[in-house]
Amino acid sequence: MGTIERTPFGAGGIAGFAEALRRRRLTAERATEACFKRIAALDPVVGAFEHVDAAGALAAARAVDRLLDAGFDPGPLAGVPVALKDVFAVHGTPVHAGSNVPVEDLIGSEGSFVARLRLAGCVIVGKTKTNEFALGTWAGLNVRRGTPWNPWDARVHRAPGGSSSGSAVAVAAGMCGFAIGTDTAGSVRAPAAFSGVFGLKPTVGFWPIDGMFVHSPTLDSIGLLTASAADAALVFAVLTGTPVPAPAPARGLRLGRPTNHFFDGIAPEVAACTDKAIGMLRAAGADVVPVLVPGAEEAARNYRQFTLAELIARVGRDRLLAARDVIDPMHRDLMEREPPMSAETFAWLAARRHALSRSAEESLCGLDAWITPTIGVLAPPVSTLTGADGAAAVETAVTANCQQRIVVNVLGLCATTTPVQHLGANLPVGLQIVCGPGADARALGIARLIEDLVGPPPTPDLAPFLAAA
Repeated sequence: MGTIERTPFGAGGIAGFAEALRRRRLTAERATEACFKRIAALDPVVGAFEHVDAAGALAAARAVDRLLDAGFDPGPLAGVPVALKDVFAVHGTPVHAGSNVPVEDLIGSEGSFVARLRLAGCVIVGKTKTNEFALGTWAGLNVRRGTPWNPWDARVHRAPGGSSSGSAVAVAAGMCGFAIGTDTAGSVRAPAAFSGVFGLKPTVGFWPIDGMFVHSPTLDSIGLLTASAADAALVFAVLTGTPVPAPAPARGLRLGRPTNHFFDGIAPEVAACTDKAIGMLRAAGADVVPVLVPGAEEAARNYRQFTLAELIARVGRDRLLAARDVIDPMHRDLMEREPPMSAETFAWLAARRHALSRSAEESLCGLDAWITPTIGVLAPPVSTLTGADGAAAVETAVTANCQQRIVVNVLGLCATTTPVQHLGANLPVGLQIVCGPGADARALGIARLIEDLVGPPPTPDLAPFLAAA
């Protein structure tokens, strides 16, 4: 069995990396090479990457080193290797949106968010796997282009979470400094929770979505997957030009624990970790009170009909029909069962979404956030989710366990997920903080408080993956 190249982010996270880079204890080129060595060692088994751009990344890293040597500092993210979900256009790399159906014409050229990463000095190492068209399921399956292997179990291929599956796995396996995903109904938070990393789903519209495959123009948002809340706060600050959100003070914090929907049907391990984290917040001085979330059930029911209509309109029924033999059968059946939606129905659903969003904002009045599980189950084996019986299992699990995330998107809110499995589970568990629209920095501050209270989560044992490679 070989050894795994040490990650350049192990001590102090991204902030520690930035300090070491400026003290020239390492270079951006060496850090990027270290990530590529980890990718070469681990990715043949975990399969997080759709495309790796070694030449482009090393050229960008050397450019950062030259700038630093010349006395010009691009900022705290300079030289940080970053992986992007395979829905973003990046110069010189292919983009598939997780599909064998050509969609490049729907994406266009490199967009403004990728430009922000480049301006900050980030080094783009490659594209990560996603569900086809970034469309559910929560499990992160892709039968056409491959399902990443959750790095928390080398013996059993467990669901990595979707649709930003590869981005979460890449971060969990230390193959990049942070990764970018997108979130329509939990597509950042589900893989973050299943893979034991931190996830931020910002308010819709927080970052522009040009230059990427858009599943739902109404609900899509670009999100962050990082090793910690502290890393996410730093990335958020640099990419927004705002101060780094500090940990929120526990005393005076008022959190709502929903009495409906969010805690339905959750696994005992998820309940135990969630309850212990809430107990630690209370002990630190936070006030956690019951709250009813109006319209949560309706929001969850209406989600799929609404977003499928937007996806079908985006891709086009003719294109989907022409390519039906190469589309993921589960997604193909889902889209083909969906009848064309009338303008009146779509307008009614949009109006209901706005009304439910207003009610949600009212229920947040007097509260800093809601606190909930991110997803109600532990990562299941992929084998239980494939085939006819597996498809039924996926549908059942979606109904029972996706409400924790879907409702956030439909109601127009922002959210984070923090790993808390070390409080009582042997597989990753996520704790979700939900804030009102525009309160993204507040959500990060509360997540940083939770991280300080519960401590850093463990990292997966990756050595068995070397033996399997």
